[in-house]
Amino acid sequence: MAEIGENPAGRDPGTSLEGCDRVVIVGRTGSGKTTLAREVAAALGVKHVELDSLYFGPDFSTAPLDVLRARTTEAIAGERWVTDGNKSAVRDLVWPRADTIIWLDYPLVVSLWRLARRARGRASSLQSSAAESGDKAGLPKQLVAAAKGVLTALRSHAGQRREYPKMFAAPENQHLAVARLRSPRATERWLAEVVHQR
Repeated sequence: MAEIGENPAGRDPGTSLEGCDRVVIVGRTGSGKTTLAREVAAALGVKHVELDSLYFGPDFSTAPLDVLRARTTEAIAGERWVTDGNKSAVRDLVWPRADTIIWLDYPLVVSLWRLARRARGRASSLQSSAAESGDKAGLPKQLVAAAKGVLTALRSHAGQRREYPKMFAAPENQHLAVARLRSPRATERWLAEVVHQR
């Protein structure tokens, strides 16, 4: 099952979500955090908070830091939720409120493949829309966003593997129970055996 670190909180999210009320799903860009968070939230019957949706607006605009922090504080005010994202700018708000971390620590090739597939799908959709409307303005932005996603995945691969274990071991994070899922197949097994068998 899921590889876990020490869980001084007395819970083991690798084998049970009993007592896991506020769950954060982290991982590289393209690892499938949002998709998994939606599925876990639906299975638990709790609110899903997508941090990226609090940060990004139309046409890849971004919220100012104070707005992002206010939105995040409001979104995680409840007692039960599942959120996804690696936003360091709001980690000090999210992690102290959370009780569980699910870390998608997949091989880099998985993230790159998924990012390429996502970019291809979005580009195809934009091309179809542009053909119908004659407006091709969104396509270059989408291509730039796809390139940024790949660069982010490349930069964060080694960094997350180095930094996350240190952060989980820090005194201020000892309340967090952590499960580390190392492949999409491991995540599928975890969903089937832990999340959907509740």
